[in-house]
Order: sequence, then C-alpha cells, then structure tokens
Amino acid sequence: MLLSGADILVETLIEQGCKTVFGYPGGQILNVYDSLYKYRDKLNHVLTAHEQGAAHAADGYARATGEVGVVIATSGPGATNLVTGIATAYLDSVPMVAITGNVPSSQIGTDSFQEIDITGITLPITKHNYFVGRIEDLADTVREAFKLALSGRPGPVLIDIPKDIQIAKYEYTPAERVVPEAPHAARDKRIDQAAAVINDSKQPFIYFGGGLLASGAKEELLALAEKLDAPIGCSMMGLSGVPTDHPRFLGMQGMHGHYASSTAMHNADCIIALGVRFNDRVTGNREKFATRAKIVHIDIDGAELSKTVSANVGLRGDIKLTLEKLIPKLSGGQKPDWQKKIARWRIEEKDTLDNRAGMTPRNAILTLNRHLKYNTPVATDVGQHQMWTAQNISLKNPRRFISSGGLGTMGFGLGAAIGAQIATGEKTVLVTGDGSFGMCLQELATAVSQNCPVVILLLNNGVLGMVRQWQTLFFDKHYSQTVLDRKTNFVKLAEAFGAHGETATTVEELDKALLNAFAADGPYLVECMIDKDEFVLPMLPPGGSMDDMIVKVGD
Repeated sequence: MLLSGADILVETLIEQGCKTVFGYPGGQILNVYDSLYKYRDKLNHVLTAHEQGAAHAADGYARATGEVGVVIATSGPGATNLVTGIATAYLDSVPMVAITGNVPSSQIGTDSFQEIDITGITLPITKHNYFVGRIEDLADTVREAFKLALSGRPGPVLIDIPKDIQIAKYEYTPAERVVPEAPHAARDKRIDQAAAVINDSKQPFIYFGGGLLASGAKEELLALAEKLDAPIGCSMMGLSGVPTDHPRFLGMQGMHGHYASSTAMHNADCIIALGVRFNDRVTGNREKFATRAKIVHIDIDGAELSKTVSANVGLRGDIKLTLEKLIPKLSGGQKPDWQKKIARWRIEEKDTLDNRAGMTPRNAILTLNRHLKYNTPVATDVGQHQMWTAQNISLKNPRRFISSGGLGTMGFGLGAAIGAQIATGEKTVLVTGDGSFGMCLQELATAVSQNCPVVILLLNNGVLGMVRQWQTLFFDKHYSQTVLDRKTNFVKLAEAFGAHGETATTVEELDKALLNAFAADGPYLVECMIDKDEFVLPMLPPGGSMDDMIVKVGD
C-alpha cells in the first residue's frame, strides 16, 4: 500500500492501538494534520489551547490508563512548548510519544523559519528520541518508540519528522501491535538475600511509589503486608496504589507526609522499598534518615538502587514478579509489639490534624470526598493544595491520583484532568490553586469544546501559598512577589469560556456547589475561598530530619 509519510504515521498510530491524540497544528506538521482529517473516523484528535496543555493531556491520559499518551506539535515554538510536558512525564516515568514536525531535510542546519533542534533539546528528558531522515524508517520508528515508552521503566520518547518525509511516499506494510519487553524478576540470589534480611526484622515497614502502579503489584503488596504484619506507606507518586482506607495504610510519607507514616518509617528496622527513588523530599537529611533500618530496595531500574540511599540488598527486577518469588520465602508472623507502637503513633497523629471547624483546606478536601465515586480520577496542580489533597483525599482504585511529582509543574492539572477524563470516560476532578490555575487556565477552552465533565475545585487564597509558607518559616516573612493581589473573578472567567461556576465561602456552600458540579454535564468550576496564612503540616524543613518535624504552627 503506497502511502505518504504522513499517512504512514497515522496508520501506524492506529495499528499500535492509539485511539486519541492531543495536539496543535502548524506549518511543518500540516501534512500530518491532513492525514488526521482523512482518518478522523479511526483516530480522535483533541485540539488544545496550547501545546503544553496537549502534552499534559497526553500525560494524564497515560497515567490514568497505563497506555501510551500521544501528543503532536509543529516545529520551532510548537515543539519547544512541549518541553515542560515532556520533562514532567520523564521525571514521573510516564509512557508518552511526542511527535513533532520539522523543516524539510534540505533546510536542516540553515536556521530556517521555525527550525529548532528539538532532539538535542529533549535528549536529557526522554528515554530516547528519533530524527527520521528516511521514509523507509518511519513506521518501524513509531513502533519502536511505542515499545520503548512502555518497556522497563516507562517514559517519554520523541519522534521528529521533517516535512519532506511527511510528503514522500513509500510502501506501508501493516504490523502487529508491539509488545513491551517482557519483565523479569530479580535474580534468585538477591531474592534469597532479601528474604534473610526481612526475616530477621521485627519492625518492618513497606514503602512504595509509582513503580508499584506501573508494575500492577497491588495484590502482591497487600499479601506482603499481611504476611509480615507490616504497616504500609507511600511516596506521593504511589497514592492510589492501595485504597487510602486500608487498615494497614498509614498514608503518604515525607516532607508533608502523615505523622504516623513518617514516624513508623523512621523507627523501622527494615524498609522494604518498592519502586521509589528516595529523593530529598522523602529522606530529608540523608545522614539521619531511618538510621536503624536495613533497606531492601526493589526497582526495575537498576540505576535507582543505592543512588541516594544505600540499600543493604538491591533487587533489579519487576516488582510484581519479584514479590511473587520473595513472599513464599518469608517466615512472616504477628508482631504485636510493633503494632502497639504503630497504634500509638496513629493516636498521636490525630493530635496533629487540623480539626478546626469552618472552611479550612482539610475540610474542603473532606467535603470533596463525599462526592467522589469509586473510579473518579483526581488530578492536582502543584502547591499547597496538592499536599492538602495528597494528605486527605479518599482513593479506592489504582491510577486515580494524577499529579506532577518529580518536576512539580504548576499548570499541569487542567490538561492532565482533561486527558484522564477522555481516557476513562469518568467524571474527573481537578484540585488546583489560584497560582497554578493561572498558568494554563486557557485549557478551559479545551474542556468546554470537548464537553469534558471536569469538576474544578479551586482553593483561592490570593497568594503563592507554598512559597509564602517557606517565606514565613525561613525568610522572616519577606513576602517577595508571593502576594498575587489579582482581581480575577474566576466564576465569570469560567462563564466567559462557556463553563459554569460558583463561589463557596462556607463548608455548607461548598457541599451544595459540589453537588451542582457533579450533576453538570460539562466543566464546572467551584471557587473555594481560604485564608492566605494556612499552612501545610506536618512539614520536615529542607535538610531536616524527623527530630525537626513541624506539626503545628509555632513549633
């Protein structure tokens, strides 16, 4: 079948199971968009308001499904507008394929209009990227990109296609959908070593992250916890890996983690780490981090083992398959003394919670919980609202918490919520703040045009809250450029885009507003007014340890 390069690209995307792509057209990708028009009955294209929004939408699509998210942009500024979205996906190990057009091959290197070396720019933030110099290689390059994005530790891949390659014609031969490289368990010798360390422990703590979700190892994790009579904690990227109301789950650990979870990890004699990076937000001062604990670290990416925290046993392999072989080797047994300590820390944690009445951030999220269904995806932007959500949100199903962890990208949330909604078909929630929402609010146009039922809970405190909190605690209240003092009327703004909105100033008003929002067919914004001096607590100061934990204002 003799086809143009553009048609070969679209045919191959369909062949690889792609159902929806996100993007924005431009001069050097027009041939692909002409093909998208011809294939519009087979491949859905979502036009966003900005290429960054398209990248975040593809990211949210991938996080909610585990499938590859696809984004398309033109050369020059179209391609560079993808960079933040690609970096966001890279640091959170999200499978994505970004496709960019470029100037004709004969003009490469001449600084022609909207020419940019996007492969060079994205080299540090992709698993791999391709410049397609021959049409003969195009279809197999797309197939290889899909396989690479999903294999091992997932991540983004970029394909740059010059305009002449899109125009040229070549024989297209259909192929089967690619299968990711088969995962493997860690080596038996390592598993035996890990079993010996775990069996010798009396206070084990299981700590998991996004790698557990990628592996689909929820049942194995719970079986491990039951056998060891161990508590479970997670990084922010691990949220939704197990139901948040599971009796063994202590919650998120780290800088703004739950008191009981962070304390149990600090006092454990063995930490079984599953698909986590032990970054600085988790460990604080690494010299004082969990000094009593031996660490058994399982990760599919061997580069993560002992990268920041030395593991006593590092196991490179798929988490699910490795746990299947490890669990039968564990002696198990009840640990009543350990459970008594955990019960005490749970009680102590209750004293650290913000139990004030009225419109507090915690009460706002608890009110939202009453409206969530079993399968509702919840996306966030980045800032205080992200942490309040991570601490208090009720999650039942894996892949239903969608947030930028590694890069911490303000403006991520709305695009990601749109992508997750389209991927799942479920009403989707975005929790955001006025600072983050201002970054990419133009994607309201996308939500309206796609009639996406996205509920936007906007916690409005009129400031850049997380930065202001640091300025309060560590910079003598020098509020340099963190008071927004904007006159934006977010409800009228939503209405101007064609959405609905209302403002809530009390918990009762918020409950009624959310009832209206969840009943609406399209996007609905609920603005929730909170005080500018609200803190996210607990908090480990940067470079601090558990001994420095701030649990109440004034500590």
